[in-house]
Amino acid sequence: MTKKQRAALAVEALKKEYPGAVCSLTYTNPLQLLIATRLSAQCTDARVNLVTPALFERFPTLEAFTEGSVAEIEELVHSCGLYKTKARDIFAMCRMLKEEYDGVVPDSIEELTRLPGVGRKTANLVVGDIYHKPAVVTDTHCIRICGRIGISEGKEPFKVEKQLRAVLPMDKSNDFCHRLVLHGRAVCTARSPKCEQCCMKEFCKYAQSVSKAPVKK
Repeated sequence: MTKKQRAALAVEALKKEYPGAVCSLTYTNPLQLLIATRLSAQCTDARVNLVTPALFERFPTLEAFTEGSVAEIEELVHSCGLYKTKARDIFAMCRMLKEEYDGVVPDSIEELTRLPGVGRKTANLVVGDIYHKPAVVTDTHCIRICGRIGISEGKEPFKVEKQLRAVLPMDKSNDFCHRLVLHGRAVCTARSPKCEQCCMKEFCKYAQSVSKAPVKK
């Protein structure tokens, strides 16, 4: 079985298992998704969703952010961890959006990654969810599960992204990545994957290796 064939099976299996493929972060516009994704670094989406209502109430627009202060943003995002760096990045990205992009969140990975604190993971999420362009969000769930399935190798996000772009049907890649998050939380967890419950166990290399391993006595 080729990696493309295995990837196609994975896409269909997860689509059947998780028909509703949506981003776990709560947002109402491109800027809010951009900021929420920056806050999600080394932090759970659930925690971010608890923090952003107050943040977006205090700063409802790009102009509000640029007229505010890093210190005030810090206070509101404190519980997300790394709050000083995140607050500084949020303030700086809002300033840059206003000064260089007329307040419009860019629609390309190349332009998005020019913004302070925005890496390819965040850029892919925005490009895919907001502008509906082919995207591959290589978060920890994606890297772990795709490695176990056998359609990617290694743990370096950009390298995994390039590998997945070569084997995934790109018109389905964004939804596939959202479903990987759901599957990673429910079944293919980091420490104790529930292979016997997995919808991909018939073609997943990791699941097959576990099923063939000798039983310890």
